[in-house]
Amino acid sequence: MKRRSFLKSSAVAAGAAAAFAPLASAARPQAAAQNKEVYEWRVYQLTGGGAKTTLKKYLTEALMPFVNSKGGKVGIFSEYSLQDPPKLYVLCTYPNMQDYFAIQQEMVTSETFQKNAESYHQLPAEKPLFERYQTYLLEAFDAIPQLRQPAAGRGLFELRTYESYNEDAGRRKILMFNKEELPLFDRVGLHSVFFGKILAGPQMPALMYMLWFNDMAERETNWGKFRVSDDWKTMSGKPEYANTVSKVNKIFLLPEEGSQI
Repeated sequence: MKRRSFLKSSAVAAGAAAAFAPLASAARPQAAAQNKEVYEWRVYQLTGGGAKTTLKKYLTEALMPFVNSKGGKVGIFSEYSLQDPPKLYVLCTYPNMQDYFAIQQEMVTSETFQKNAESYHQLPAEKPLFERYQTYLLEAFDAIPQLRQPAAGRGLFELRTYESYNEDAGRRKILMFNKEELPLFDRVGLHSVFFGKILAGPQMPALMYMLWFNDMAERETNWGKFRVSDDWKTMSGKPEYANTVSKVNKIFLLPEEGSQI
């Protein structure tokens, strides 16, 4: 009986150790995660009229100061080719995941934020500013753990989303960026703003990144350099990076007045 009890207890202990092993190993990269920014990307489908002006007032006078006070930034963008009804794109940066959750909670209790957002919150239900907004939550890549502030003269942004057919394909594409592709981007003038793994959003599994250029002519020239480079031909032919991207989505954006990015 005693031997049976001992074996049973040993098995339970071994199972518990195995169950908690991932948690122990996860504790090791915690410090690294603390240094990686978290991004929220929002896409507002506006209702038209003065909706854009009113929403920007809330973003610049309420949300932006609050996020700034916590070490983040807010970027505001519109589409390069106009759509009707229009969309407004918003990027919020946060120092890390822990701060992201803390900031979301504090936003509800902050008297300063609530006061600055009062006129926005009291808008009548029969006159909404937007139909709905989509939101994506991202964690920065290891190779670019913090957003790179674009030059003051930036005139054009390119936002790209790469969808993968499964999680492992997405992991391998992120590995490709971190190890080989991002240094090539820098060399040929594809100016990085941020790169992030999408943790939650309508397109999963996927990654998202943003580039900036002075204009469309620079964009075309520098992507041309990338496509014909020997480095790209070599890395794209490696079997470990095969079939990592199943769909590419891209949009071109212009910075709105008041945007911090």
